[in-house]
Amino acid sequence: MTFHNPEYLFALLILIPIIFWYIKELYKSDASLQISTNKHLESFSKSMKIRLLHLPFVLRVLAVILIIIAIARPQSSNSWRTENTEGIDIVIALDISGSMLAEDFRPNRLEASKTVANEFVLSRPNDNIGLVLFAGKSFTQCPLTTDHAVLVNLFNSIEYGMIEDGTAIGLGLANAVNRLHNSQAKSKVIILLTDGDNNRGDIAPVSAAELAQTFGIRVYTIGVGSYGKVNIPIQTPIGKQYQQMESAFDEKPLIEIADMTGGKYFRATNNEKLRSIYQEIDQMEKTKISVKEYNKKYEQYLIFALAGLILLVVEVFVRNTYLKKIP
Repeated sequence: MTFHNPEYLFALLILIPIIFWYIKELYKSDASLQISTNKHLESFSKSMKIRLLHLPFVLRVLAVILIIIAIARPQSSNSWRTENTEGIDIVIALDISGSMLAEDFRPNRLEASKTVANEFVLSRPNDNIGLVLFAGKSFTQCPLTTDHAVLVNLFNSIEYGMIEDGTAIGLGLANAVNRLHNSQAKSKVIILLTDGDNNRGDIAPVSAAELAQTFGIRVYTIGVGSYGKVNIPIQTPIGKQYQQMESAFDEKPLIEIADMTGGKYFRATNNEKLRSIYQEIDQMEKTKISVKEYNKKYEQYLIFALAGLILLVVEVFVRNTYLKKIP
């Protein structure tokens, strides 16, 4: 409920002197009668007329309030909006090779990457997002979809060993490009996350980047891994053992891929840094939303005016009949 002339509501302040005047006159009009004692009068109950003594004044005050509200022109509104969204098509290409089990992230690189990627997916409800996995080979875990609940479930099902081991960055990127090359979206993006050097596959990372460049696809590359030695768990006949390995890889191809396609290269050394990288990409790749709002107002003053008029009529009727004062 809104008011066309809300300034008229200040007229309600006039009720303050009216109520003050009424109380003052009430005390001045009290009649007095001297009697020896009033202890027996307390046993008599008040009559209905005494109980309703102030009813006319209350009715008048309510009538004034309703009339002032009517003058302020209360209005109800019926509003609706239409949204035109220009989403972005995004494919996340995720490395799931054995080195992604290194525990320099919490609990390891792979689980940290899954968690942060899920947060990114859920923060972009208007975009088509797909998922490509790669290790020694590559396959599409989820094609482009706006059903992000399904996508999150597929993310959660990722585990090491789904693909033979190795790091085929070129294959993973080429597969992601294949998912986007027919896209009609004005903005097409690949987020490529890996922690190793390309050592498998028939497609070189730079060749895959040239494909992305041809189709106008931006590639943001993320190199995952802290500096120095890291612990990598290895399953043995006597249980899980840890092997220390140097956390080092050639960042040059990832930088070149990003530069060729108009993207950007990032290095994530811990969970917090990885999360901030996805947040930065989120800010750089904003979905465009065009919103048109419509608002139709309906006048509601008549019901308040009628209610005020009825209360005035009732007040006059009660004052001059049932509660009529005889001088």
